[in-house]
Amino acid sequence: MITLEAPRSLAGEARPWQKLGLSKTGLARFVNRARAAVGLEGEVHVLLTGDATLRRLNRKFRGKNTATDVLSFPAGDGNAVGVAGDLAISLETAAGQAARFGHSLRDEVRVLLLHGVLHLAGLNHEADAGEMAAREAELRRDLGLETGLIARVAAPMDKQKQNAGVPRLRPSRSAQNDKPAGVRA
Repeated sequence: MITLEAPRSLAGEARPWQKLGLSKTGLARFVNRARAAVGLEGEVHVLLTGDATLRRLNRKFRGKNTATDVLSFPAGDGNAVGVAGDLAISLETAAGQAARFGHSLRDEVRVLLLHGVLHLAGLNHEADAGEMAAREAELRRDLGLETGLIARVAAPMDKQKQNAGVPRLRPSRSAQNDKPAGVRA
């Protein structure tokens, strides 16, 4: 299930999905393809929202009073049957990152979805010896994504790339990657 909590800049917009260049059905298909490729069983719930909500979640679950791009909440044992976990993505941060890396908001959301699904599957780039980075690189090629979140952090950005087609939402900071157990960015 994918929920769009439109940022304030789109409040009252009749068709916020279209205005953002996103398709709920297309993103749901992508999540299911990523989930199958990773071997993750169970439903993934996705909240697409703004920086204020990600800041609040980041503060509550990670003790960091800053917005981030993606947070992952694995369901773990004893939680809802058939649910792998939840992802929360800031569309404002995603729009800024899309502009910086020269691709669409749709592609950036897909990069963040893949990253989050890998975390839900138990991978953690902060604690492994490059296993998650290697798996993300393999899957982004298989799923048709140019760049992955971990690969971008490791390589310098091409600051000359711009994408005029990226909706103008307030850009903000990228994820901080030191998280307590159970919540991953």
